[in-house]
Amino acid sequence: MPLRIACVVEGHGDVNAVPTVIRRVAQEVEPATSVVIPHPIRIPKGKLLRPGELERAVQLAAMQAGERGGILILIDADDDCPAQLAPALLARARTARGDVPLAVVLPKSEFESWFLAAAESLRGHHGLPADLQPPANPEAIRGAKEWIHRYMQGGYVPTLHQASLAAAFDIQLARRADSFDKCYREIARLLAIFREAGEVD
Repeated sequence: MPLRIACVVEGHGDVNAVPTVIRRVAQEVEPATSVVIPHPIRIPKGKLLRPGELERAVQLAAMQAGERGGILILIDADDDCPAQLAPALLARARTARGDVPLAVVLPKSEFESWFLAAAESLRGHHGLPADLQPPANPEAIRGAKEWIHRYMQGGYVPTLHQASLAAAFDIQLARRADSFDKCYREIARLLAIFREAGEVD
């Protein structure tokens, strides 16, 4: 049986982009493992932070994951501190389903910050310049979407471009961003849980 990773995300573009990232990381760290990613559960961040909403989402995700799966919760940090908010969300998620392997990742400040960290690997994609260079501190830029929009011919639209860029960016270059490095390590950890239990095909 394949390993299932259920996702809780916030944006429309995340619905396709987050599974793409999971599959790419899984291919690097567990290439022999078959990973199934059910359709992500999308809930806006403002709603997800309300009492009971994250817990309900985790219960739904646990049903998707089944007995042989884990859950990845991925929402933008925006102006919140990932080091403070992520542990709080993880504690809530564990209260709801402590029996399911869980990971919480908060891109700082946005998912698109990871594209900025690996900007040179996206040259030429969707009209991005051939000499595109990453900014000095990608995760310090609050408007990562706007940064990409300025450089992309026709502008950046998450629902049109996010998944495609997620399939193209160099994930090792993106690990320059601490929050993506954490995402990479958390996906690897979820996979390792089942490998160490002897449950990875």
